[in-house]
Amino acid sequence: MKSSDRILKAAEFNGGTITTGQVDEMNIHRTTLRIMVDKGLLDHPTRGVYVLPTKLDDEFYNLQIRFKKGVFSNISALYLLGFTDRTPVKYDMTFPASYNTSAIKNEIIAHRVKKELYEKGIIPVKTPSGNEVNAYCIEHTLCDILKARNAIDIQVITDAFKRYAKCSNKNLPLISEFAKMSRVEDKVRKYLEVLV
Repeated sequence: MKSSDRILKAAEFNGGTITTGQVDEMNIHRTTLRIMVDKGLLDHPTRGVYVLPTKLDDEFYNLQIRFKKGVFSNISALYLLGFTDRTPVKYDMTFPASYNTSAIKNEIIAHRVKKELYEKGIIPVKTPSGNEVNAYCIEHTLCDILKARNAIDIQVITDAFKRYAKCSNKNLPLISEFAKMSRVEDKVRKYLEVLV
């Protein structure tokens, strides 16, 4: 089987996307990717990521592939979880405090938190294109948006809490735990007292 056929087969298996790292693992020279882009067999939406032209570009998935330690948070997580209708203009991702985000700050809104908070509440979610990425659960996300309140429209926060109050599977002990860890207990209590 030709190298290009192997790449196309692997991309199809991966939901239409393949990375330079995956091509390296297949022991195929990276110039094959450039040749395939020139022939129109692959699109190259961002550094290190190649997509089949028949597939829609999934920016959430592309970012997850590039920044494996990143977890979608804040507005991006609200959007993925269905707690806001506003499509993120720039994507929010959270990393461990030790992660160097200086090289990626112009591509995404990068947040860094202590390891204990970073590791809690990560769940797999589907992007609008159907690919799986990591995001924080709604309880973690609601506390994050209250912490970043000055940077987030108050209407987005209020709407997200209203939607949460209507959820049949809301987890009040969990949101209390995240509120304590994030030091936003009073703010969370005020929203929930009014809505629940």
